[in-house]
Amino acid sequence: MVLVVGCGNSELSEQLYDVGYRHLTNIDISETVVTHMNQRNAERRPGLIFHQVDATQTPYEDASYQAALDKGTLDAMASEEEGALARNMLTEVSRVLSVGGRYVCVTLAQESVIKLAVEHFVQLGWAVRLHCLQEERGSKEEENSFALPVFVLVCTKFRQPMPTPILELCIGDDGAPVRHTQVCKLLSAVREHQAYSVLRKRLRTSTDPDSNLTLTLCHAKTGLPRYTLTVQDCPPGAKVPRPNQFAIFIVPRGSETAWLYSSSEGRRQLAASANFRRLVIVAMHRIQEYTDMQAVQSELSPVVMDLAPPGMPANQQVPFLSVGGDLGWREEVSRGVSQLSGEYCVENVRGEDGELYRRLVFLSNTALVQSESRLVSSNTASSHKKKNKKKAKATAVPVTSSAPLSVDSGFLCCAHHEVMVAGLALLGVGVPQSKDVPVSVLLVGLGGGGLPQFLRDFVPNVTVEVVELDPVVLEVAKEWFGFRPDDRLTVTLGDGLERICALESEGGRLFDVIMFDVDNKDSSVGMSCPPAAFVEIPILQKVCNLLTPRGLFILNLVCRDPELRKSVLERVSGVFPSVLSRKIAEEINEVLLCSCGEKDVAHILPTLSQAAKDLQSALYSNRTAPDRRPHIDIAELLKELKVE
Repeated sequence: MVLVVGCGNSELSEQLYDVGYRHLTNIDISETVVTHMNQRNAERRPGLIFHQVDATQTPYEDASYQAALDKGTLDAMASEEEGALARNMLTEVSRVLSVGGRYVCVTLAQESVIKLAVEHFVQLGWAVRLHCLQEERGSKEEENSFALPVFVLVCTKFRQPMPTPILELCIGDDGAPVRHTQVCKLLSAVREHQAYSVLRKRLRTSTDPDSNLTLTLCHAKTGLPRYTLTVQDCPPGAKVPRPNQFAIFIVPRGSETAWLYSSSEGRRQLAASANFRRLVIVAMHRIQEYTDMQAVQSELSPVVMDLAPPGMPANQQVPFLSVGGDLGWREEVSRGVSQLSGEYCVENVRGEDGELYRRLVFLSNTALVQSESRLVSSNTASSHKKKNKKKAKATAVPVTSSAPLSVDSGFLCCAHHEVMVAGLALLGVGVPQSKDVPVSVLLVGLGGGGLPQFLRDFVPNVTVEVVELDPVVLEVAKEWFGFRPDDRLTVTLGDGLERICALESEGGRLFDVIMFDVDNKDSSVGMSCPPAAFVEIPILQKVCNLLTPRGLFILNLVCRDPELRKSVLERVSGVFPSVLSRKIAEEINEVLLCSCGEKDVAHILPTLSQAAKDLQSALYSNRTAPDRRPHIDIAELLKELKVE
């Protein structure tokens, strides 16, 4: 016996009757609907009877039905009387169903509706399963269908209430049920699939080269992020060969933060180079294991077709693209927690130039590499030459995790660090007449220690004091990045602003160079480096007071907000009359080189060529060990200085 609740003029009961379900009780509160349906079926389906009955107060006996069907009635009633009407209907359904009976409801699963129903049956101790129905990919029905998916809620009555909730979600006709422990988690999963369905509909019906749509695919068993997919469409009018409809690009492990893959401009450039109508760029996650390219392709193939561009033939071959044909290489060597910055990991990766690199990454912002150093085999440290990580061709790397590796202190991975070093040419470091003149540096922000170690190892007569807030960062730098303080390179643990204030109030100590290279933990601000307090006028004035007459303030500025950048430059220029800037290619970073004294900076620029040569020579000749050499081109770095 099947009770059809709120049957309306739907063909559902008629279709069920035609395929053999003859014991149907169809009820609806509308006399007009009931009369019409009885007349419509009097001849063809004499046994199909419709009754005018209020679903919240039925005349039927307890446990008299094995199933109750509901197509849209719950959705309609849930909005009435703040859900009281729907609760009364569900209570009545619960009463008339026998043990083992099922309430089957076709619904769009609005959150308020599905929450009401699921919580009702969970309180009764019933098993709850939601099926998310999916249209066949590429079908005409899919193109014309509603964006939100249709769900079928199936609730099963037990003789004894279940002690713990049984909450399951199935995707598609043959999807295995995924068990959830709480109602809120089940509802969250429903929201995710609804959002994905809307996204899928959008992608299947339109293209947008500026949308930067991104979605994360999670591991089916653990629920942890496994792949991040970004959709990049070609611009209108682009000349794309007809076969080049759709392709998948696998980002090599360890290259996720590279400009080409992590920035919207880089992804547009990548897509233009690939020359497909739509390119899906896939990044793999750190905490996951991946066997090989074939395994990744097999795993992604059933999913990515959801993201195909509109009008693509169903049998179209979709190529998987990559760099060098493999997945890249990454090895986590350490993981820990900082009370100030949260969980972090230290990892070795293979760059697209074939070299090995060590990185410090805070997991609260995995898109940002906090620190990076190049690794070399201990017996080949002197044989490396400067390479361009972004453009060099990838090669196989025979080095394994068991090989002896050391940090190449002469190689600065961060381009802004190179510019900060090159800025020393403005001080005349390395010129013959300054051969024995000491250079004192105050650096706020340690990271992996690559910049201060380079200064100590290659700049003549330098002493460096580093101020670092996080003691964990110092320990990581020592253990994993070869950082070795000594009498010429010291570390002060503490707040950089407090150190600046203390040095000024104590007096008696000035610096030739003060560098700010400290990140902002507040992601809500459009400036990720430095924190806003570091560029307030009182602090900038204190920095100026701590500089020698020839002194230089060097600031690593990372600001996405044009108005905020303008404000920072106005404040900096208000304290430092002479300001030069150097933007970092393919990055948001720019380096500001600021002097307290009045200087004709426009006149200085043409004279930097010789100063660059002098500094380059001094860096090379001041090597503290024969197997170390600086991999830096000072003249090239100073070519694009701009007067602010």
